[in-house]
Parts: sequence; C-alpha cells; structure tokens
Amino acid sequence: MTSKIVTCLWFDRGEARKAAEFYAATFPDSHVGHVLQSPSDYPGGEQGSELTVEFTVLGQAFVGLNAGPESTPNEAVSFQVMTDDQAETDRYWNSIIDNGGSEGACSWCKDRWGFSWQIVPRALIDALKDPDRAAAKRAMDAMMTMRRIDIARIEAARAGQAVA
Repeated sequence: MTSKIVTCLWFDRGEARKAAEFYAATFPDSHVGHVLQSPSDYPGGEQGSELTVEFTVLGQAFVGLNAGPESTPNEAVSFQVMTDDQAETDRYWNSIIDNGGSEGACSWCKDRWGFSWQIVPRALIDALKDPDRAAAKRAMDAMMTMRRIDIARIEAARAGQAVA
C-alpha cells in the first residue's frame, strides 16, 4: 500500500479475501493484493491465519481485516458507484444482489457482507441537479419509487412524460 490513507473494512473471520475477490471480479480497475498472515494469535484468529487482505476497487485502496463478528457494517458508511449507462448500472446491481446481497430503495443495495452500495447513474444526478426545479422534482419523485434506478424512467419523468 502506497496511499497515505486506506479504508479498512472489518469482516467476519476468513471473509476478507472472499469479499476482495468478489469486488475485484465485479468492478474494473480492481484487484486483490497482498495477504498478510498473522505472526501470532489475536482476538479474531490464530497465528498463520489471514489477518488482512489488501485490495483495490475502482482504483481505490482498501484493506480487509478478518476481525470477527463483533463489528458489523451499517448504512453510516456506503460506497457510491457512479455509472454511465443502464447496462453498467444493471451489471453492478445484479452482481451484488445475485451474490447474496439484498435490494434497498433509491439505488441502495447491500452486499452479502452487509456493506451498503449506491449504484447511481450519472443521469440521475444530472436530473436532480436540473436548474428546472420542477423537472428535478419529477425525477426525484420517480426515483423514490425505484430500487435499482431505471434511467429511461428518470429521463421520462425529468422531461414531464408519464412514467409507467
């Protein structure tokens, strides 16, 4: 790791590498790096077990710590992934959901380890920033009815067309 700051994610025993491998397979510019074997016993594991796993997701450095079940993720921290089109939005959303994750409202989903992700099309952000505040409101109202974001429905709402 060469970054001055790296986000550390806590996982239940042995899950850090599984998560890192999933993230690396799901997102571009991602990979699994060095795995550190513990030089001695520690509260979450034994000597020789995987203590940490370095990985990169979308160019961002992370380290996964096999810490045990006492710390669980919550929505106070999430990963927002900006997408360029519906195919990219669907690919990321479906990958997370189909790998034991769960759907949430308004672009939110959780992976099987409990981490929250927002899969957000840039078109949604553009619509919400529309200087025509009535158009922005229509887009927001449409978004509030969705789980995975449907760009065509957001754009139709923004344009004042009926949203099915």
